[in-house]
Amino acid sequence: MGNPMKIRAAVKDGVTEVKILMQHEMETGMRKDGDGSLVPAWFITEVKAQYQGRTVLEAQFGQSVSKNPYLLFRFKGGAAGEKVTVSWVDNKGDSRTDEVAISA
Repeated sequence: MGNPMKIRAAVKDGVTEVKILMQHEMETGMRKDGDGSLVPAWFITEVKAQYQGRTVLEAQFGQSVSKNPYLLFRFKGGAAGEKVTVSWVDNKGDSRTDEVAISA
């Protein structure tokens, strides 16, 4: 669904920093369109990041998160060339999974 996430991951001194830009409209369900009708709620509800099969981040989002959310987190471990996988699910059941190789 949609455009791929923009993910960057880099390891320094044994800590991997991951930056994610998720492409999603993130509608609250309270905004009105030009005709005055409510735009239905549509937002990411869950985000998960995994490294070598281990969950390194789990997050729950809600309606108040802005369009195209940006997320930065760090975890201990990681080595250049290894992969980090990030996935999300929204309130309509759509999902997306992307991965990135860790750089030095």
